[in-house]
Amino acid sequence: MIEQERVVAPPDHGSQHGHKPNILLVEDDQSIADEVRDDLASRGYTVEHVADGAAALHAVQMLHYDLMIVDRMLPGLDGLTVIERVRARNIRVPVLVLSALSAVDDRVRGLKAGGDDYLSKPFAFVELAARVEALLRRPQDSRETVLQVGPLFMDLIDRTVRRGERALDLLPREFKLLEYLMRRPGQLVTRDMLLEDVWNYRFLPQTNLVDVHIGRLRRKLDVAGEAPLIQSVRGAGFIFRVPD
Repeated sequence: MIEQERVVAPPDHGSQHGHKPNILLVEDDQSIADEVRDDLASRGYTVEHVADGAAALHAVQMLHYDLMIVDRMLPGLDGLTVIERVRARNIRVPVLVLSALSAVDDRVRGLKAGGDDYLSKPFAFVELAARVEALLRRPQDSRETVLQVGPLFMDLIDRTVRRGERALDLLPREFKLLEYLMRRPGQLVTRDMLLEDVWNYRFLPQTNLVDVHIGRLRRKLDVAGEAPLIQSVRGAGFIFRVPD
């Protein structure tokens, strides 16, 4: 069910206080659960596994979790019902929905139930890890109107960007792409994530669309003597790095 693709060096996802993110995995297929738990544990996460919805509701009320990964199809209470009941109890833990159902309307149902992201099976571990990282680093309040990361300053109201004192002339798609990266500094972002979240394409095989736009954005971000801000991770995606 899962494509075996891994990143050699896991990202640094612990907080500055040494907190090890605690994940609740709700998956009734034991073999998938074992694979997911082992991979996430190798990346530094603490993973607790339960196999049904009732156990998940009990666990999330008893302990604090930084993230829930919930399978869509569960015995007894299905995954969407679990998420709806978690939200009804005002538990705001981020939720990643896993499902073998990849239709757009099913994905919409997952998000409307209170899920924060949706990943279809089969999936690659690098994709799962990237989405977990994205949810854990998601700003608690995304209503800010100004972003500042390292030398970059972005005004979301005026739609302007500066690197230091130098103004950048960005096209609308470049602005959206840069905003996405600035909200995730130091985090691996895959091409599939960018296609889905920046272009709203769920599946677009054999395209260099992302790479073309990344190349154009790099030429505007970095001039001679400036440290490159966007690094490529071979076979995986990109990382927005703030210079030391």
